[in-house]
Amino acid sequence: MLRSFAAAFSMYSRIPMPRFEWNENAVRYVMCFFPAVGAAVGAALFASAYIMRSLGAGDILYSAVMTAIPVIITGGIHMDGFIDTSDALASYGDRKKRLSILKDSHVGAFALIWSSVYFILAFGIWSETDTADVLMISAGCVLSRTLSGLSVIMLPTAKDTGLAAMFSGAAQKRCTIVVLLCWLAACAAAVLLIDPKRGAAMLLSAAVIFLIYRRISIKSFGGITGDLAGWFLQLCELGILAAVTATGRFI
Repeated sequence: MLRSFAAAFSMYSRIPMPRFEWNENAVRYVMCFFPAVGAAVGAALFASAYIMRSLGAGDILYSAVMTAIPVIITGGIHMDGFIDTSDALASYGDRKKRLSILKDSHVGAFALIWSSVYFILAFGIWSETDTADVLMISAGCVLSRTLSGLSVIMLPTAKDTGLAAMFSGAAQKRCTIVVLLCWLAACAAAVLLIDPKRGAAMLLSAAVIFLIYRRISIKSFGGITGDLAGWFLQLCELGILAAVTATGRFI
């Protein structure tokens, strides 16, 4: 369990962890601790927002820092999946072509376009948030990783190799699913208790994006991959950011 905890943070964040031998036992329960990485990202977001507002930071600096923090802590691993998937979806090729694009290390024009759009939207939405929004958005970092972890364990994989296939095959599925469902229930209960309106908007947004992700993954790729899971996580967090902020302003 401790090795799986360290493996989760080593793989999905830049937070220093003790060195350990990377083997099947080390990754067996990685997905159980994936939401904990989200908790660390969420805590960093909330603390940064509090510090910057206390120091009187302007909206531009505030938005820039809040947009950058998740990428800095994770090392951009999920954004890498978003970039690769954006290229693959824009190719309009067959399934084999799309999967080959996911493996290509080069950045295409559509990847650059959509990643730029993503960061512009995130920057703009962060400039509209208030203190109550930040707490909910921070919880959304846990929710997005819980759903991403469930997809890795429960949905079919597009390839027999790769990170998604490795974690799906090595994981003790029943135990991992139970743990992730507990994370999901706890997260849903917490956000609804803190703020029913914002919490409901967050959960609805995440559910809709998850269903779209499932459909696109199976229809266009034949299943999920690590890149697709990262693509979903980024879209889910942007959707949560937009839903929570819009609810706080207009509802």
